[in-house]
Amino acid sequence: MANVRWLGLLALYIGAQIVGLALANPFRSEGLASNANPQSPTAPIALILVIVLAPLLILLLARRQGGVGALRQLILLGIAGSLFFTLYATFLFLEPSGALLLPPYSAEIGVDPALILAGIVSAGLYMALLMDPQWYIVDLAGFVAGGALIAILGISFGILPALILLSALMVYDAIAVYRTKHMVSLADVVTEMKLPILMVMPDRAGYDYTAAPTLKEQRGQPVEERAAMFMGLGDIVIPGTLVASAFVWLPTVPTVFGIGANLVVALAVMLGSLVGYGVLMRLVLGGNPQAGLPLLNGGAIAGYFVAYFLVFRSLTFGLTGGL
Repeated sequence: MANVRWLGLLALYIGAQIVGLALANPFRSEGLASNANPQSPTAPIALILVIVLAPLLILLLARRQGGVGALRQLILLGIAGSLFFTLYATFLFLEPSGALLLPPYSAEIGVDPALILAGIVSAGLYMALLMDPQWYIVDLAGFVAGGALIAILGISFGILPALILLSALMVYDAIAVYRTKHMVSLADVVTEMKLPILMVMPDRAGYDYTAAPTLKEQRGQPVEERAAMFMGLGDIVIPGTLVASAFVWLPTVPTVFGIGANLVVALAVMLGSLVGYGVLMRLVLGGNPQAGLPLLNGGAIAGYFVAYFLVFRSLTFGLTGGL
């Protein structure tokens, strides 16, 4: 059943990146970029610092009495707020018209369907995660958040900043997993809190994530006896950032069959990261924790450079504002 697990994670991986691609331009039109100068090489520095420091803060607080419970509540509220924000932007784009008038219509009292729907979905996911965080709830929340994050980061970072982000984090991830090993400890804490920061794929639908052994306990079991596989949400979002960035910031000149050059390169980035995913899964099936970003980001970056050269016949690689 191990094949079912890695194929399930693969579906989440590809699906979230496709969602990110679909949302990128609508989010850009809504002005949802997280910084004012997406082409600045220094644009990703703040995010890199957050990604480096946040795990250390979480581990520090988790060691305090009652720290895990308090952290879980705080992170869940943050996730719910983020989901509401991104879902509202998504539903706002999808809804056919503006506010709906309530009777009596002469009073011209209107409600925003996107606002209401985003509130219902985000509140529902928050309550489900709070009360019974089964693996499918965790994966659904992570999938929605991951797709939206890919779009937001893609429109927030031009090609050069995105490449800097991916390169810096692939080095950091390798150090954090293989040298300091604090990312392995973080995975243990996140699994205990049952948060959608770690995607879960069991070998059967009836798997009870709330009663599952910790990652530390599972690492003591043979691979074939482990009931689930796990993948960090960042392993989906970070390589996906370059996918969305290529789609948004590269020229849309038509290529074969009229497909835009930007989409061709974006799909090549995704394909490159999938090659890295294949290698990663072979290592994961060996039973030891693996740093995902060196392979995933490395494959994405290689796919970008190869595709850009083949499509645009240029060695500038779009590093000057995507042109």
